[in-house]
Amino acid sequence: QVQLVESGGGLVQPGGSLRLSCAASGSRFSAHTMGWFRQAPGKEREMVATITSGAMTNYADSVKGRFTISRDNAKNTVLLQMDSLKPEDTAVYYCWLFNMRHYWGLGTQVTVSS
Repeated sequence: QVQLVESGGGLVQPGGSLRLSCAASGSRFSAHTMGWFRQAPGKEREMVATITSGAMTNYADSVKGRFTISRDNAKNTVLLQMDSLKPEDTAVYYCWLFNMRHYWGLGTQVTVSS
């Protein structure tokens, strides 16, 4: 049974930084594409960034140049470094793994506000 546990969310001022972490268990982590999605109030869930088993990355246009996704296969962890945060980045951020189906974490709240 795949389990994904996010951490690192919180309240930050515009222009600030946060780093999200996702710890995965129950799967051969290194073989799977993983990533981060987010959902703001009243909006659909959207892709933020993904990283393949070969460390190829893909980003939403809205976060390119500000967010960086990485993975540590030895620690079964995927990270999202978020810099130059904007109020429109406020959302619940979900860790995601694909292994014949979609797996989701419970989410962590990120609030960008002065």
